[in-house]
Formats: sequence, C-alpha cells, structure tokens
Amino acid sequence: MSCRLVCFSGRAAGLTLGRVHIDLHTHSTASDGTDRPADLVAAAAAAGLDVVALTDHDSSAGWAEASEAATRHHISLVPGLEISTMLAGASVHLLGYLLDPAYEPLQAELELILRARDTRLADVVERLQHCGVDICEADVRRHAGGALAVGRPHVADALVASGVVASRDEAFNTWLDRGRPGYVSRYATATPRMVELVTAAGGASVVAHPWGRGSREVIDAESVETLAAAGLVGLEVHHHDHTGSDSRMLETIASEHDLVMTGSSDYHGTGKVNHELGSHVTPTEEYERLLDRARVNALASRREVATVAGG
Repeated sequence: MSCRLVCFSGRAAGLTLGRVHIDLHTHSTASDGTDRPADLVAAAAAAGLDVVALTDHDSSAGWAEASEAATRHHISLVPGLEISTMLAGASVHLLGYLLDPAYEPLQAELELILRARDTRLADVVERLQHCGVDICEADVRRHAGGALAVGRPHVADALVASGVVASRDEAFNTWLDRGRPGYVSRYATATPRMVELVTAAGGASVVAHPWGRGSREVIDAESVETLAAAGLVGLEVHHHDHTGSDSRMLETIASEHDLVMTGSSDYHGTGKVNHELGSHVTPTEEYERLLDRARVNALASRREVATVAGG
C-alpha cells in the first residue's frame, strides 16, 4: 500500500495560534463511553478543544463517524485505539495513534482480544449469578449498544440499571475489580509485541495511565527502557489517576528515553466522573513530536495509515 503522510493543518498545527488545547484519550459508544462518536466530537469542540483523539478499546469502529463530525465542527481528530496488553502478569493499556487498523497481524491480534472479551463476559455473568445477582448476558449487551468491545463497564451499567449498585465505580469496587466476586481475567497481547505491531502498522504507541490501576505494578524505568527499544513513542504522563508527584517522576522517565509526554482526560461521557474533556491536555510541542514519530513510522511501514481529520 502507498502511505499517506500525517499532515499539520488548521488548528491542529499549533504553529501560529498560541496555546492549543489537545486531549488525546477519549471513548465513545464504540467501546465503553456513553457519547456516540459524533456527539463526543461535538462535545470536544464545545469544550474548547482544538484537537481530540478517539481511542476506543480494541476497535476503530467509531473513526468514520467521528471524522465526519470533526470536519463539521472544525476540530482536528486523531484516530486511535486503546489496546489491552499484558506485561509481567499485569494489565497495561496501550494507546495506538494514526495506524493502519487493516494491518493483518494487528487485526488478527485485535480479533483475539475482542473474542476474549466475549468469553469473559459469559464467565463474569455466571459468577455474578452464582452470587445471587439477577443479571444475564443479554442485559449487558443491551447496555453495550452494539459495541464491538464489550467490557466490564457494560456489566457495571447493567448492575446499575438492575439496582444492584448506584454507579459504575461502586460496581467495580464491589463486584468487578481484581479480587472481587465477578472478576475474570482474559487474554491480552504481550505489551512489547503490541508496541511492535502498532509500529509495523505505521502508528505511534503510548502507554496509557502508566501509574494508574494494575500497570503501576510493572511500569518502571527498566520496563520503559524495554518498551522504548521495541518502538514505544510515549507515556501518558498527565492523567486523573496520577498525582502531581507521579507525573513529575514519569516526566523524568520519559525524558531519559526521549519519549513523548502526553496528557489526556480519558473521557467516557457519564461513564466516569472527574474525567471531563480537556481536564488534562497535551502540550502543543509534545503533540507535534507525536505526529513526527507517527510520520516516521508511517514512512517505514509503507502502509496507508490513518491521518488527522477535520481541523
């Protein structure tokens, strides 16, 4: 395939417009967010963002709708994914930007991950039923609304709707987190392998919320060095799950390996509190470094990669 280069255009460039507001991690109803892709883009524009990335879990299904909306709302859209991976037995989420989702080895791995989600769903529902929770798989899929990536947040929504809990947070804390009665592990690609696949697909990989949740157990200077050698482009330094001290230490680790430092809201609509669009943003110079790295990988891969839309 021929390769289309990522271009700097409109408000995305940030070269003459002063401060540009850039949020590189959001979710729509294509995975576990509550806004349709087009509505998410509209909300991002209304929130004053200049650039937003759509990074649904393990799926690019929302890209086309979001791209059309980005043109209408004069905002730049960065197509991306948040991919489930595993490192030393812990879950690590990897953001892949501006890649070719049709790259066969990547596509095959994403299909395995999505299939594992379906298998886990049946097991989670069975465990909850054994605990006396009145829930079935159809309830969960109804809340998933046709999303390819059906996950624990959709189970949480079904638990809220049935009156078992009051919120997604309570559902996870009581039933769905690791060590809780409804927790079931699932297949995920080894993190270094997925970094390699994203790179080979012409994209740029960034570790999402590296010191949030289970990934804090395994993301350190040594593991970052290993991932950087595999082609990792950046770390999501500024995130709701990180304290100020966390962010400063992650900046140090990123600097040691010349990695891009991003900031993002991890917006899920009403699915998460305190994750409002633009609550954490990426500096313009770091965004441009991310695009530069993506451009280099696109050229090397010779793939027809996704490009920044709208603007």
